[in-house]
Amino acid sequence: WTPSEAKWHSLFTDIVSDWSPVHEAAIHGRLLSLRNLIGQGWPVNLVTADRVSPLHEACLGGHPSCANILLKHGAQVDGVTTDWHTPLFNACVSGSQDCVNLLLQHGASPHAVSDLASPIHEAAKRGHVGCLETLAAHGGDVDYNISHLGTPLYQACENQQVACAKKLLESGASVNQGRGLDSPLHVVARASSRELALLLMDFGADTQAKNAEGKRPLELVPPESPLTQLFLQREGPPSLLQLCRLRIRKCFGTQQHHKINGLVLPEELKRFLLHM
Repeated sequence: WTPSEAKWHSLFTDIVSDWSPVHEAAIHGRLLSLRNLIGQGWPVNLVTADRVSPLHEACLGGHPSCANILLKHGAQVDGVTTDWHTPLFNACVSGSQDCVNLLLQHGASPHAVSDLASPIHEAAKRGHVGCLETLAAHGGDVDYNISHLGTPLYQACENQQVACAKKLLESGASVNQGRGLDSPLHVVARASSRELALLLMDFGADTQAKNAEGKRPLELVPPESPLTQLFLQREGPPSLLQLCRLRIRKCFGTQQHHKINGLVLPEELKRFLLHM
């Protein structure tokens, strides 16, 4: 299209095209080119046959400046592709916390439009802690359970993303909700991840929970793994100190980290409650 043709087509709310110069500028973060194209009349809501918009591409490329100018010129913040991808989902793929923040500030929903493309699961799986933190702060469901994926915590544990697992737990995620009867501790036991196992146990994971095969996490630990000893050490009931910490955290619900920090308590006690 020439710029004049593009300007004429911009009268329509939904425009389908092949890959356009606007998409090209957005995906590569070429802000000056994008400004010029918009100034020439290229529509910001131009979509490909797969419903991919320039905003989708700016977020996938992790370019908040390009996303910002597109939004300022009327880009649809919650546009959905044929694969159910939103700009927010793409921002979680790229791990751009700035793009995630920007989209949420412009009214994007933190929730998935389809179980096939959940932003919070994608961030957890890929280890994008900043994106997770922002989603949780804007009302993203840290316990959102998808049948084929499980919870965000399960995804973080399955992909060995320790920092994401900790952030989810700090944000109030249920330590025992996983995928079906398979708990986060089950998947960690199979992977023999000591760091994640310790983290989950500190947050009250049930070491006696049985999966669909009737097995406890200990029974899934690979032979000769040093993790076996850790499970055996934690077989007994938790200490009174641990029970108190878990109870206090449960009382605070979601966003526990911020609420505990605001308490008038000695710093040492705060650090204990925050698992620091």
